[in-house]
Amino acid sequence: TPERSLLARDEARRAASVQYIKDCITMVADLGGQEMSVVPGSVGQLVPEATPEEEWTWAVESLQACNYHAQAKGVRIGVEPINRFETFFINRASQAIALAEAVGPTCGVCLDSFHMAMEESDMFDAIRAAGDRLVDFHIGENNRFAPGHGSLDWSAIVATLREIGYDGPLSVEFCPPFDRTPANPFPHQAETDFTGVSEEKRKFLEDHGSNLMSEAFYVEQMKQTASVLLPLIR
Repeated sequence: TPERSLLARDEARRAASVQYIKDCITMVADLGGQEMSVVPGSVGQLVPEATPEEEWTWAVESLQACNYHAQAKGVRIGVEPINRFETFFINRASQAIALAEAVGPTCGVCLDSFHMAMEESDMFDAIRAAGDRLVDFHIGENNRFAPGHGSLDWSAIVATLREIGYDGPLSVEFCPPFDRTPANPFPHQAETDFTGVSEEKRKFLEDHGSNLMSEAFYVEQMKQTASVLLPLIR
């Protein structure tokens, strides 16, 4: 959200962002989790507020504070690069690795196949470069549908993860865009029953050209994910 960023020029805003991440780390630990991904900037903010040197210093200092808290809670954080259309800071694995190295030896990285498909010249080399710093891997097609509905080579992706000895989670994160035209190949994609959904939440979704994913579509996408990945990881 706009108010949360480790790169904010305003010191109070950075401090509040650090505290929010610490609170999330505590929640992860309380739920029995072992890793958490962190995007240093505010998702959707494309205009920097400071110089590259200032941003880097603030990001390192803020993440060091978060990482110290994570270590105390038994959680490993991973810096996640996301594509250039969602942030101006940390778009590629090499950048995330450099930031993690600056934070300290226990800070990891999190990679996302959807973002990698846009930003990496070779996503397999990016996975190899992450090596034992990789703490989480997000699963999504190049078009952000479930595996098998796009063009990514999942056999090669899983093989490369095995090559580096990765045995962490494969976090399914398909976020398909809603097709608002008659050409939609998934006519049941959107939820039609808004029982229990506040008017505020519904208006927010509609204002952003989005909708609620139907249970049937979600189940279909999860089954598709399982059909592609399970044979590769067994």
